[in-house]
Amino acid sequence: MTATQSTRGVDHFRLGMMFAVGSAMTFGLSGPLAKSLMDAGWSPTGAVTARMAVGALAMALFATIVRRGWIREALTHRRMVVAYGIFPIAGAQLCYFNAVAHLSVGVALLLEYSAPILVVGWLWATTRRRPTNLTLAGVALAVAGIMLVLNVFAGAHINAVGVAWGLAAAVCAASYFMLSDRVAAGDDDDESLSPITLAAGGLIIGAATTGALGVTGVMPLTFTTNDTVIGGLTMSWIVPLVALGVVTTAIAYTLGIMGISRLRPRFASLVGLSEVMFAVLAAWVMLGQAITVTQAVGGAVVLIGLALARQGDRSEKVRAATWPDTGGVDELTPCSRANG
Repeated sequence: MTATQSTRGVDHFRLGMMFAVGSAMTFGLSGPLAKSLMDAGWSPTGAVTARMAVGALAMALFATIVRRGWIREALTHRRMVVAYGIFPIAGAQLCYFNAVAHLSVGVALLLEYSAPILVVGWLWATTRRRPTNLTLAGVALAVAGIMLVLNVFAGAHINAVGVAWGLAAAVCAASYFMLSDRVAAGDDDDESLSPITLAAGGLIIGAATTGALGVTGVMPLTFTTNDTVIGGLTMSWIVPLVALGVVTTAIAYTLGIMGISRLRPRFASLVGLSEVMFAVLAAWVMLGQAITVTQAVGGAVVLIGLALARQGDRSEKVRAATWPDTGGVDELTPCSRANG
């Protein structure tokens, strides 16, 4: 490899890191922003539906500019787009926001991020290929970390409803990993489904799904025009709503797509885990939700465990991460999320 190719690979990697971290940071803001709306009287379903509607509009405009014909592409791959919109997007966000309504943002997000554990278990059961000892050690550490985050050993009261919603969000997030991995496996040609098309179409389906649940009365659909409070400042409900739809949905998905396309899959997914720390920090700054030392240690243990589990996963769909000395771009896999 020439010096020029090496430098180009390093720059490629750094740019991907910048996009991926930016995506995790913007996704991490979704919980506190949604919490401010729910504290103002919005139902979780209302917050999710409004967020996805604004995000879908912004993403559709973006897709129209950068990828002409994305609607035709979405219709061609309609089964994948519909499944993606219902489960990873609508399901993960709806369950996560309901978890946030009963738990702190940090705990709800850490529960959702047990999704990689479910992915490891699913691959083990379906492929009958035993995970490596490193993977199993990572799973054990992640479970132990979640117990610390929930203060199980301190005898603290656990909101069963919130935990159930959080685990449901993890299941939906796991489907996000699996479905996105299938899309990523396709070759980059006219027959493959673009991540931009999948994100735009999925958000439209997701908004329609949550809206239908609210209109039919299956889930409470409540909107208010009450002022919201963020970081001690009182402001119009429009501010967090626009921020939720544009920043934590449209921009977050766009940055994630751009970042993942420049990073190796495993490394990109690990960078996405930083969303947990960004969310906890955002909840502290914007909502005043303090995190205990035990929860902080538990969060660190969860991240270490998930990192080990990802490194030890020998699934054919996950390759080992490499540093940018090859200058190559690997297949696309999902960044954070779901809850988004």
